[in-house]
Amino acid sequence: MYGGVALQPAYEPDRFVSMVKSVEEAGITDLWLTDSSLHSRYCYSYLTLAAVNTSRMRLGTAVTNPVTRDPAMAAVGISTIDEISGGRAVYGIGAGDRPLEALGLKPARLALLEDSITAARRLWTGEHVDMQARGFTLDEAHLRFPARPDIPVYISASGPKTLELAGRVADGVILLAGLHSDGLTYALEHIDRGVDMAGRDARPKITVFAYGAIDEDEDVALAAGRTIAAWFPMTAPVYCGLAGLSPELVAQVREMYSGGEFQEAEKAAALLPDDFVRRMSLSGNRAAAREHIRTLDKLGIDSMAVFPLGGDADSRIATVTAFADCLRDEGHL
Repeated sequence: MYGGVALQPAYEPDRFVSMVKSVEEAGITDLWLTDSSLHSRYCYSYLTLAAVNTSRMRLGTAVTNPVTRDPAMAAVGISTIDEISGGRAVYGIGAGDRPLEALGLKPARLALLEDSITAARRLWTGEHVDMQARGFTLDEAHLRFPARPDIPVYISASGPKTLELAGRVADGVILLAGLHSDGLTYALEHIDRGVDMAGRDARPKITVFAYGAIDEDEDVALAAGRTIAAWFPMTAPVYCGLAGLSPELVAQVREMYSGGEFQEAEKAAALLPDDFVRRMSLSGNRAAAREHIRTLDKLGIDSMAVFPLGGDADSRIATVTAFADCLRDEGHL
């Protein structure tokens, strides 16, 4: 199992470059950047900064969507990052999430998501594409520059239908299912259904996102992981029951949840018991992080990517460094 890091382009450019260099120096394999409409700076500009200031890490969107990003232009964007980085780009795409609400938009239907992936792959081959897709149209569309035809496509997924789509068509899956074996097993089973539907020989590569902090001060770590734990009742409630959260508490959290992103859900998050937070997020010390790594390893997960939360940029890089040390302790770096 290898390690990844996910960041929001929320930092000033010079600080971001410093952080990216620290992430690569820690031995991390993948760097993922969010593409969250108005919540952070422009994803592709910051991926360019990452590309010219690193030499080894893969660089991916985590994730873009076919609602705010025209599918053909997103294919251009990631292929440009791929060229700048010397073939290190990964195209992470999903249906979109709550940040779309500020733009008066809703997440994409799965048909649009699937057609967007098909269009990107056809464009990357140099094909002249005529396509009446489910949500957009291409008319003799083609790239006028060479692109790598096999840029990996990762689908961000939590719900069963999206997981099955990922199993059918994706090269990889960005899995948002918490960090406990029951939730992860549920998600993997649905991915495998998609694999079987498509008659594929193997499951796509699986990257599990682990939001939160690694800190020897348990209160600090729990505070960092608590708001992402509130995301699950609002967006993927099936994982709440699997983690032992009562339907009544799920309903309370949903009623109190406000804001476009999980960081804006502090009041709702305060309702959640500590045990639930620990099952859904990275919210403990190094020993707890190593236990999460072992859980994922036993399930055959390919990668664990930490999304550091809480504190300032320095404390988030401290979580990245601690995560890399834990991977190394478990023989994965």
